[in-house]
Amino acid sequence: MRQMARRGFVAGAAGVVAGVVSTITTAGDAVAVPSQQAGPERTGAAPGKGGQHVGRRELRGMWVATVANVDWPSAPGLSAAAQEAELIAYLDEAVARRLNAVILQVRPTADALWPSPYEPWSQYLTGVQGKDPGWDPLGTAVREAHRRGLELHAWFNPYRVANHTDPSRLIATHPARLHPDWVLPYGGKLYYNPGIPEVRRFVQDAMLDAVRRYDIDAVHWDDYFYPYPVAGQVFDDDATYAKYGAGFPDKAAWRRDNTDKLVRETAEQIKKIKKNVQFGISPFGVWRNAATDPLGSDTKAGVQTYDDLYADTRGWVRKGWIDYVCPQLYFKAQRSDQAVSYSALAPWWAETVRGTGVQLWIGEALYKINNEGWSAGELTEHLDIAAKYPEITGHVFFSAKDVQEDPKGAMTAVSERWSQ
Repeated sequence: MRQMARRGFVAGAAGVVAGVVSTITTAGDAVAVPSQQAGPERTGAAPGKGGQHVGRRELRGMWVATVANVDWPSAPGLSAAAQEAELIAYLDEAVARRLNAVILQVRPTADALWPSPYEPWSQYLTGVQGKDPGWDPLGTAVREAHRRGLELHAWFNPYRVANHTDPSRLIATHPARLHPDWVLPYGGKLYYNPGIPEVRRFVQDAMLDAVRRYDIDAVHWDDYFYPYPVAGQVFDDDATYAKYGAGFPDKAAWRRDNTDKLVRETAEQIKKIKKNVQFGISPFGVWRNAATDPLGSDTKAGVQTYDDLYADTRGWVRKGWIDYVCPQLYFKAQRSDQAVSYSALAPWWAETVRGTGVQLWIGEALYKINNEGWSAGELTEHLDIAAKYPEITGHVFFSAKDVQEDPKGAMTAVSERWSQ
């Protein structure tokens, strides 16, 4: 998920169309969590005849990013009451903007915004990793979202451990310190190594704990699998490939298989735990360029998820492993001199989901109204394009702070469109 430059992050590949880019991006004892009340009527993947999914209503959502306090909490170390008040304000804002879903980041950096038995409390709550904030943010978010008729999608980052490369800065009981062989530095960050089977099992267990304990409406991942390429740096998993890569034609195929396993296994486990919980992924908008693969989109992007992130996003849709896909189409509507455009990608994704039963919602770059000087009408033009394709059944806006700030009245224009 693209983090905003005003918060000190470098724009990632969703805002770049060529070249190689840099990117941003002891657990306490578990406590009993009361059962949450029934959620709202779900928007997405209710099973239908022939494996098709029946859309209940158009999804209108926003992401609430917690990593580095991008959206919420506004700063680490606020009181529990102040944190809760800010969260409630975002939920109320969603209702006021005629949204019906909130995607809350609950595992930003191998940590947790609930009392997890696997990972420490997030430092973005108290400023100190592992410190109990004195309340249960995820439990509160689910309860209060459902009271307002909002879906609550829990957003997890599978492999990101830290936005630095110093393991000693992690709490002493952090799994990454207990298993230093699981971790690799790359691009100024620490990552769990996706090629290690024990890592894959652990991150699944850590995320699925929230599915078991809360009435979340969906498990949501963004675009971070293997990290985005960083010029001049190597993700040093040669030893892991030598140990586990037998039978694959090359490292790229092995890496894609590792990501496939994570997606497929997580999907299976979610349905075993709670069959009505959806599983959705929000990838970077370009699977492959047509020049690379005739099945690809009419684009000339510098990053392709299949080749650079080892994420076969099209394959997951076509195989029906996920309930919804929400590609980040963070590009202007028309191409002009751009290598990537919204108008080129929207029909490609519509064709990709056609006949699969996978819901298609589009990730919208509301933050670019301010950050890149987009016009006030850019997003309504996106909605006009999307309306041409019945496969597109929703939109999600990045991010909550921008929904609240309403740059150039862009979100107001979108909300008014929905009232018609």
